[in-house]
Amino acid sequence: MLRGAFIGFGNVAQNGHLPGWQARDDIAIVAATDVLASRRDAFLKACPHSRWYESIDDLLASEMLDFVDICTPPGAHAELIDRALRSELHVLCEKPLVTEPNHARSVAASAASAGRVVYTVHNWLKAPVCLKVSALIDAGAVGRTRSIRWRTVRTGPAAAVGSERNANWRIDPELGGGGILFDHGWHALYCTTHWGGAPDGIAAVLENRRFHDRPIGDTATVTLDLPGGSGHIYLTWAGDERSNSIEVEGEQGHISVAGDRIILSTSSAKHHWTCPPSLSEGSHHRDWFGGVAEDFHATVTIRGRGNLDEALLCAHLIDLARRSSLAGGVRLPVGR
Repeated sequence: MLRGAFIGFGNVAQNGHLPGWQARDDIAIVAATDVLASRRDAFLKACPHSRWYESIDDLLASEMLDFVDICTPPGAHAELIDRALRSELHVLCEKPLVTEPNHARSVAASAASAGRVVYTVHNWLKAPVCLKVSALIDAGAVGRTRSIRWRTVRTGPAAAVGSERNANWRIDPELGGGGILFDHGWHALYCTTHWGGAPDGIAAVLENRRFHDRPIGDTATVTLDLPGGSGHIYLTWAGDERSNSIEVEGEQGHISVAGDRIILSTSSAKHHWTCPPSLSEGSHHRDWFGGVAEDFHATVTIRGRGNLDEALLCAHLIDLARRSSLAGGVRLPVGR
């Protein structure tokens, strides 16, 4: 039995993570803390036999824990991960893992020194749609991948629990990191590189099409030089619909995803699957968290590395994408 505690109990913790933890008999959530005292009642109602702490110091000093589940705005992740590792705890952390490249290096070094797991919530790879795409690619259904196209359209950022000063941390660059590239871009990058491999180069253009008064970038166009071809990612909070689509072109076939419908086309046949829910349905994705919880538990149990390398690559690519955009969208080598 692993004993865990929430650091931050907002929407994603309450509606996404907690149901996944409570569905398991080998993990117990025993405590929580949040800078917003108003979250206390929501937590204790959901976990009546657990304890609430007014500060992280009180939580870490009072509880015998195996791990913490960090669900705060991303700007606080690096410091909180460091606090947990210094307390010899494993860490499950919401994406993006960090918002600055030097923080990524620090987290990697601290995790190695502490001998503890740092696992980022890459829950979209656990969505039925993405699980099916992964299975088709792994089975060689389309042969060697030549191109991956990812498109995410939203009418605005997802709602978030915040203070009166910060009603939605996603549009505050200090708290959220910098707009849609850190939010939806993180998902697009770990999925695309999971299917196509680590890229050799990257180019990006970040735009403000709707949030003109904030330096966050509500629209991103990213091009990746993948080992077998190219990756193309388009993301926007300035759309007039809510949708996701994926196209994977291989030497022997093509995978198309629209909503929850997947089509595999080859020279000899066409196959159809429906894998609800679609990637654009909801924002907490409690059903997808079960796979994350399973992987985290297994990684902690065997003291494996988990998905830290995948998260570090995402942080590196986002840093390069921002640099590329500032330089006019030039291609930059990825390197290590």
